[in-house]
Amino acid sequence: MPHPRPFRFGIQLTSAPPGTDWASVAREAEDLGYSTLFMPDHFGDQLAPVPALAAAAEATTTLRVGPLVLDNDYKHPVVTAKEMATLDVVSGGRLELGIGAGWMASDYEQSGIAMDPAGERVERLEEAVAVLKGLFAPGAFSYEGKHYRISDLDGLPKPVQSPGPPLLIGGGGPRVLALAGREADIVGINPAVRSGQVDAAAALDGGAEITDRKLGWVKAAAGDRYPDIELTMLIYMAVLTDDRAAVRAGARGPGALPPRLGGHRGRDRGRPRRPPGALGRVVPGGAERGHDAGHGPARRPPVRHVTDAPAER
Repeated sequence: MPHPRPFRFGIQLTSAPPGTDWASVAREAEDLGYSTLFMPDHFGDQLAPVPALAAAAEATTTLRVGPLVLDNDYKHPVVTAKEMATLDVVSGGRLELGIGAGWMASDYEQSGIAMDPAGERVERLEEAVAVLKGLFAPGAFSYEGKHYRISDLDGLPKPVQSPGPPLLIGGGGPRVLALAGREADIVGINPAVRSGQVDAAAALDGGAEITDRKLGWVKAAAGDRYPDIELTMLIYMAVLTDDRAAVRAGARGPGALPPRLGGHRGRDRGRPRRPPGALGRVVPGGAERGHDAGHGPARRPPVRHVTDAPAER
């Protein structure tokens, strides 16, 4: 039976476009009805996500904020827990915490951080999730794992949302999606990025049959909690057409895709745009359609539809 939750729309931004300031961009996203403003976590041309998300939260009143996603390899989870709990506090309980095992090869190459095999990165992410949840919980926490050891640490401050901010984990492979099914509140069904960059192969990993198979991995791992999981999908591009077969065939041809998917180079860093398919305002959580938006502390948000978050394996 389908869950009676409407779609939400999120937007992912890296910085303010020329001639605007970050606070006004965040307010515009809120005014357009986006539910969540997300930011990636890379070393290229973007604002640092933690301070920028705090500034976006300060400039708005209902807009949720979150990283999509933090690379677990860049910070110890004790540091991540403190920063994310603080962000949840200063935003009044509007954080959605996206975290992943890392995927962008250029980040590792340019920073000198070792990019371990995917299996080891996912294993480390699994331990980090346990540490985050333990530090968000009341009282002192200890943990003994292969990668992290925590000794009687009380993670302070505690987040406003209880038992913690909604945890978002996305991926395109069976191991990370199984982890997401077991542990995440929000699961991203993403193309697999096997080459370490978003390319045409990743785009072709998002078909209907492949997506159904990935949902099966999540459902098997989630068990009885599956109906309560929020599902999210990224959209790299949208094509309006009466000939789906021709579009699918064209996606395999040279120059047919946007630059991030292997097409010609270019960059779109424009202002927030109205969510696709919206007739009038799309209110976060569907409040104008008789559904409780649920933006207060300790409330879980409804289903979302978000943009731009490559997958771990």
